[in-house]
Amino acid sequence: MNNLYNKADINGILKRLDNLQANAERQWGKMDVAQMLAHVNISLETAMGLNFPKRMFIGKIIGGFLKKKYLNDKPMDKNSPTDKNYVFTDKKEFEKEKAKAIQLVGQFYENGPGKCTKHPHSFFGSFTPEEWAILQWKHFDHHLRQFGA
Repeated sequence: MNNLYNKADINGILKRLDNLQANAERQWGKMDVAQMLAHVNISLETAMGLNFPKRMFIGKIIGGFLKKKYLNDKPMDKNSPTDKNYVFTDKKEFEKEKAKAIQLVGQFYENGPGKCTKHPHSFFGSFTPEEWAILQWKHFDHHLRQFGA
């Protein structure tokens, strides 16, 4: 499965990020391209242990059951629900967020599994480092497809 600990998968995500343009039109959802980059950045920072969102009550109840759906080979569904901690409605600077995304993807890979968070996902609960790497690859893929990259 694709993941952010696989060099070929990293290279693919980095190439798609590099090709992403400030005027990219979304295919679904509400975020513009700069907000999307801020969104994937904060999500990757969570996997890296740089922020610690609280567990959602509903996630404690059903998150574990739905976890397998998000860790399979199928792409994420369009318009999936988003934790409010990861929603941006204010204006973001495209080039700044793009550079940060490229830097964070590389840092996540370089840090490796040993530096991945042990904090639970806000909805799904506990993840192994490999599960975080799969989920983050799928998340980037989902949003890059959202903007045609």
